[in-house]
Amino acid sequence: MDNIYLIMLVALAILAIADLVVGVSNDAVNFLNSAIGSKAVSFRTIMIVASIGIAFGALSSSGMMEVARKGIFNPSQFYFDEIMIIFMAVMITDILLLDFFNSLGLPTSTTVSIVFELLGAAVCMSVIKINNKANDDILELGKYINSDKATEIILGILLSVVIAFTIGAVVQYISRFLLRFDFNKRPAWAASIFGGIATTAIAYFIIVKGLKSTAILPESFTNWASGNLWEFLGVNFIVWTLLSFLVTKVFATNIYKVVIVLGTFALAMAFAGNDLVNFIGVPMAAYNSYLAWVDSGIEATAFSMESLAQKVPTQPYLLLLAGVVMVLTLWFSEKARRVVKTSVDLSRQDEAKERFKPNWLAQNLVRGVIFINRGISSVLPKSANKAISERFKPTTAKKVLDEDAPAFDMVRAAVNLMVASVLISIATGMKLPLSTTYVTFMVAMGTSLADRAWGTDSAVYRVAGVINVIAGWFMTAITAFTAAALMAYLLYAFGTYALFGLFALAIILIVRNYLKGRQSAQEIKEEIRFRKAESSSTQGVIEESSNNVSTVMKRAAKLLSYTIDSLGRQDLKGLRKSQKQANKLSDEIDELNSHVFFYMKNVDDTSAGASRFYLLIQDSLNDIVQSLTLISNRSYKHVKNGHKGLRFNQIRDLKEIEERLLSLFKEVKKEFDDQTLDNLPSIIDKKEAFLDYISEEIEKQIQRTKEEESSPKNSHLYFTILLECKDLVEYTTELLAQYYKEYIKSKETDIL
Repeated sequence: MDNIYLIMLVALAILAIADLVVGVSNDAVNFLNSAIGSKAVSFRTIMIVASIGIAFGALSSSGMMEVARKGIFNPSQFYFDEIMIIFMAVMITDILLLDFFNSLGLPTSTTVSIVFELLGAAVCMSVIKINNKANDDILELGKYINSDKATEIILGILLSVVIAFTIGAVVQYISRFLLRFDFNKRPAWAASIFGGIATTAIAYFIIVKGLKSTAILPESFTNWASGNLWEFLGVNFIVWTLLSFLVTKVFATNIYKVVIVLGTFALAMAFAGNDLVNFIGVPMAAYNSYLAWVDSGIEATAFSMESLAQKVPTQPYLLLLAGVVMVLTLWFSEKARRVVKTSVDLSRQDEAKERFKPNWLAQNLVRGVIFINRGISSVLPKSANKAISERFKPTTAKKVLDEDAPAFDMVRAAVNLMVASVLISIATGMKLPLSTTYVTFMVAMGTSLADRAWGTDSAVYRVAGVINVIAGWFMTAITAFTAAALMAYLLYAFGTYALFGLFALAIILIVRNYLKGRQSAQEIKEEIRFRKAESSSTQGVIEESSNNVSTVMKRAAKLLSYTIDSLGRQDLKGLRKSQKQANKLSDEIDELNSHVFFYMKNVDDTSAGASRFYLLIQDSLNDIVQSLTLISNRSYKHVKNGHKGLRFNQIRDLKEIEERLLSLFKEVKKEFDDQTLDNLPSIIDKKEAFLDYISEEIEKQIQRTKEEESSPKNSHLYFTILLECKDLVEYTTELLAQYYKEYIKSKETDIL
């Protein structure tokens, strides 16, 4: 029925809006990270500037729409019904793919997704057409696929990774060598020249390249700028350098902040101009195809789509509408408001919790670079090595304890924004839809490497993170190609049934992802964060860390109760959940443990007592969490392997121990919530009776092992849980003893 194509067009419009929302939520961090990471200006200012940039970029993206229509395949080789199958397969796959990667927490490039989805769906339909023709074979695939343009696009995307990393590293190295880390103390002329170069690059590659296809700038001006490149750059450099000097010297304004604001605008504009095709390019191509088919009056199975190869007039209202959706998403999406992103953590100047585990490739790459660096250093004179080291010596002090401290300084943020916006703008002007995710990420990695942010203690983790992200990109390409081809085949083979089924699946996943995102955001807001000590006195550490003890007691009680209940029911799903919660708690404690080093490093020599106390209580909290994690992991492994479950009397005895431990945790939590600590001795006095009770339970199990029905795996698990519960009592009371000892000391000091 002909109405099916109208239904498909409506479905594509709905998917386009959903794709805009999901895509911007994921990609907003690409142009917000540098400004947010440097904390040069307020978050609100960053959002306003980015919104204006997106609006301008959306209006200048019309040229990129041709990629969706004829960049990957030759439209003249397909009929209208086949084109609609390709477009529908691409959009459904895009929604499902984004949802899938979001669920796994893997990085996704919307550009790579759309390019390989178009390629996969087009290849599938081409193979089907070849198979249906008696005289064609697979070698005819080349006439259906625009292989030259597709190869150019794919190579452009791959090369952008290397180019972005290299240029980012080179520009940052030169900038840092000249400006150093104490850039605010450099002469005004140095900042002015930097501002002049940065603003000139932005002025040409964004304003001229980006807006030359719109009516915003006079055509005569853009033509003059394009035809007289060096004159344009020279005039701009002089004008912007003088203005930068005026701003710096007369108005005492930080020129680096100005560059960051301009760079955020430029990168947001480049993002919208380059990436808008990822979200609405396919639906707009489908809309143009539908109009052409309706006007023709020919059957859908006989109407050739060669009209798609022709120039299509720009539809500014649709572009503006898409820009409005992007801006609204930027403001109201919870994902866009999360400032701690992978690229910020991997490019952070100071030490931080590393999010990736080292792998073989990362370890060998780091060792290789260290070897090469030593070789270069041995060739250079000692004076040169010393001079370079001095210029790259950070000047930050005591900021490792500040949660709100910038991840990196404004010089690096400005370079990130300037280089990324220039590279993306060049590609946009060449009609190459390179990935903004790849470019912004690799530029940030290159600048962080040049800035020596990857020290010996963090390099292997940071390199492993980069490798994991790049591997995720390749997975995106392979998955997008395969999934789009499968979707196209299903739509071709099952027609209307596949259309409604797949569309319903996509809508369900969109709604589920939205609800899940709201739930996750709510959990993040409600999550009790551990507090890192900053006080230089023992009394101050007691007060600051009391919340940590209370939090551990609360979460320990919940985790232990859930694990024992799930184990008693042989509930594998429940045990998997408790294992995840235990590992999460363990990671948070590890992060807190890492903070101990920075705490001891930054407090003065008179605070040795406070440092020692902080170290001891962190060690006790770590022991408590390790015991809980071991109970959870062993229980999950036991049930997962299908071993014999605990017997009724074992579960009954465990529940009794659980109730006693929960009572202990509750008492401890109350003391630290109230911060009285006067009742700690009475809690500690119950230790021996509790330990004796657990010892009796251990003796009971020893006797049970002599029974014929006893199981070695069962006994091993049960003994493990009993011994870890015993350790929980030991570690908790030891923690209380340390607190009470220092608490009494601090009170005596106050009296004296």
